[in-house]
Amino acid sequence: MSFQPDETASANARGADAAPTASTSYDNGADAAARAPVAAVAGASGFIGGEVLNALRSWGYTTRTIGRSPARADVTWDAPEAIAELVDGCDLLINLAGRSVGCRYTDANRQEIWDSRIATTRTLNDAVRAASAPPRLWINSSTATIYRHAIDRPQTETDGELGEGFSVDIAKAWEKEFFAGSLPATRRVALRMAIVLGDGAALNMLATAARFGAGGPQHEGRWFPHRRYRGIGPEASGPTVWHGHPSTHGRQRFSWVHIDDVLRAIRFIDTHEDLDGPVNVSNPQVTDNATLMKALRTAVRMPFGIPAPRWLLEIGMIVLRQESELVLKSRWVLPERLEAAGFDFRWTDITAAAKHLLR
Repeated sequence: MSFQPDETASANARGADAAPTASTSYDNGADAAARAPVAAVAGASGFIGGEVLNALRSWGYTTRTIGRSPARADVTWDAPEAIAELVDGCDLLINLAGRSVGCRYTDANRQEIWDSRIATTRTLNDAVRAASAPPRLWINSSTATIYRHAIDRPQTETDGELGEGFSVDIAKAWEKEFFAGSLPATRRVALRMAIVLGDGAALNMLATAARFGAGGPQHEGRWFPHRRYRGIGPEASGPTVWHGHPSTHGRQRFSWVHIDDVLRAIRFIDTHEDLDGPVNVSNPQVTDNATLMKALRTAVRMPFGIPAPRWLLEIGMIVLRQESELVLKSRWVLPERLEAAGFDFRWTDITAAAKHLLR
């Protein structure tokens, strides 16, 4: 889907959607008026990356891409010199690269998830540092999963508590690599995105379950302990053996964000120079697992949904080659900094969002 401006949005939101203006510096030379601003996008072949690429072009950017395949990107990750040349002179750099976490956390997959985030971010950091005309803004993907399993209170950038284990260690190392070193000419923002709802794996998997009558809430419970969620990296955290969370009876929080609001948030950050550091990109109206599944059943017109206790969910996840962490971890994340800066989310009702995306 392409980004479409909303004429009824607030003044602040309209500012986020506006085209680049003459007051915004997009060039390091005297020919700024003679060319369009340039954005480099890493990881543009994924679900979110493709949407971001289309949005950037609609905002007037000329785009360059970095990826794994020469057939789908201007420059590939195995050519650091070419990456440095591509980044030099860009106005905006957006990094969304990273292997999908929609898989079983085998040792091989764990390492690939790590490398696809940490190594690529390190390569871009080196490129920005070496640039004679570095990007004025670098937006790097991160994840709201960095926060702990929270059922007692919401997590914000100000007082959020970081969690532990594999997914959290990935997120912490990712941001550490991103913010490493001094880049005085480049503003850096880490997008701590909640689960993004759109034409991606997360929504499609849950919607498929709802269509086939398995769209009830997912319940934590007893299951065999395992080591797939153990920490990773030089600062590995958490227990070596995973036993699960206390039962939440389908009331574990589910932080989410509509893909349209992700695009609008990126545009908002682009035009608001006071925003830097970690920024939560998560709908302020957090739902829970049971409400989410009810919304999906409504959207696909399935009148019932069989609840999934932990043992049944785990069997299903083995078949689907996924991990139960997607639906069993309680993510309660609020976008404190975006809202304080004046950003308003258009999609705040989970039922309306599900109907829109699954129509």
